[in-house]
Amino acid sequence: MRTRDDWAQLVTTIEPRRHAFIDGDFTDAADGEEFTTVNPATGVVLASVARGKAEDVDRAVAAARRVFSSGAWSRAAPSHRKSVLLRLAEKVREHADELALLDTLDGGKLITDTSTVDVPGSAAILQWYAEAIDKQYGEVAPTAPTDLAIVTREPLGVVGAVVPWNYPLEMAVWKLAPALAAGNSVVLKPAEESPLSVLRLAELAAEAGLPDGVLNVVPGYGDEAGQALGRHPDVDAIAFTGSTAVGKLFLRYAGESNMKQVWLECGGKSANLVFADANDLDLVAAKAVVGIFGCSGQVCSANSRLLVEEPVADELLERISARVRDLRVGDPLDPASTMGPLISAQQLDRVLGHVEAARAESTLAFGGNRLHEATGGYYVEPTAFRDVPPTAALSREEVFGPVLAISTFRDEADAVARANASEYGLAASVFTDSLQRARRVAGALHAGTVSVNTVDALDVTTPFGGVKQSGFGRDLSLHAMDKFTWLKTTWFAGPEKG
Repeated sequence: MRTRDDWAQLVTTIEPRRHAFIDGDFTDAADGEEFTTVNPATGVVLASVARGKAEDVDRAVAAARRVFSSGAWSRAAPSHRKSVLLRLAEKVREHADELALLDTLDGGKLITDTSTVDVPGSAAILQWYAEAIDKQYGEVAPTAPTDLAIVTREPLGVVGAVVPWNYPLEMAVWKLAPALAAGNSVVLKPAEESPLSVLRLAELAAEAGLPDGVLNVVPGYGDEAGQALGRHPDVDAIAFTGSTAVGKLFLRYAGESNMKQVWLECGGKSANLVFADANDLDLVAAKAVVGIFGCSGQVCSANSRLLVEEPVADELLERISARVRDLRVGDPLDPASTMGPLISAQQLDRVLGHVEAARAESTLAFGGNRLHEATGGYYVEPTAFRDVPPTAALSREEVFGPVLAISTFRDEADAVARANASEYGLAASVFTDSLQRARRVAGALHAGTVSVNTVDALDVTTPFGGVKQSGFGRDLSLHAMDKFTWLKTTWFAGPEKG
């Protein structure tokens, strides 16, 4: 097992790519401007990166459209697309340490997570969609025997993908793998806080044999590159993961431009319902801690609302508090750390603002402070408030940080009503030893994924996405292919009867 010093030594071998990747080459922004990306663990600048704007998006979309129209990828044999994506999956595995370090340095994620979960998971997703390419079949409609109607799935064309900073590589792959598998060209805008791993991925894709222009990466700010992509008249669809507020902007951009399809995976305020008949409270406590403090709480589906049946509330809080005392908040390059920093100074201020507001509405159970300020990093200790009213901001608003809102419920109907009293509907968890109750409650919850006796259950084989203001459309599974294709009916008429 590598030590912190081992990882630090590997850092010295990395040279981040800092240019936009357009039409198979790295290039400066058209106007030569750059922005800086910062290490959240230290506050130190990592690299100056090309600041893409409308002209750069235009160049990327033109390249994507040209190669799409040529058919070099869009009409390539499924077996060919499969082989290229399989090679890309292997290249991700070959460069796993580099990619893991880029996400740790750029995004503040624990090296134990990026090296064992995020990067291997990204490779596995690429491989899964590659293997799915030549297993997709069209349909033959039940017409009269004199006619023949076939239904085929066609690639959309040019897909714009806009991805967040909490899982820089893996969220990009969630969009790229099915979009590329279906034969589309893609223009990807990574989050300005964490562009480095995706720039390297684009280079690896070219090495794997992806034709020039099929994958383009334009780093930049949301109100510049992101808006230009959302408004572009030659982009056929936008696939977005991020905040609900920005998701609504993309809907507006589409309506004001070419009515492109928009697929949104947005915010969440996931409820974790714990019933008194869940006898293994140690398991519940362990899962509750992971559900809110994993990735420093910067997860759209984080179980940020803990709703506990009154008879077991005090005991469960004691067990959660005991487990939190064992968490180690620190340097993400240190394998001993179990929680890293927040992504930025701005996010630090935002989270601490939520904490201060909650002090006036609820009871602080533990935490609430900034940590390791002398390092220059953006660390906050695990924090929880109890007796949080359902009307409190902490019950309603997405914090996107390590802050847990705890409240109690009386019975099953009260639990479901409290869980559903949210504008979001991304995920939920239910802990109970009753199979009947689990099925009843899961069926009543308005959430895209309901995890029973665990939290945030996820796999490439199952769709992920939400309802209400958490968005629509699904990532992962074969269903993700639906949003990157359109259905074409071709009807062959039989001979006319005289």
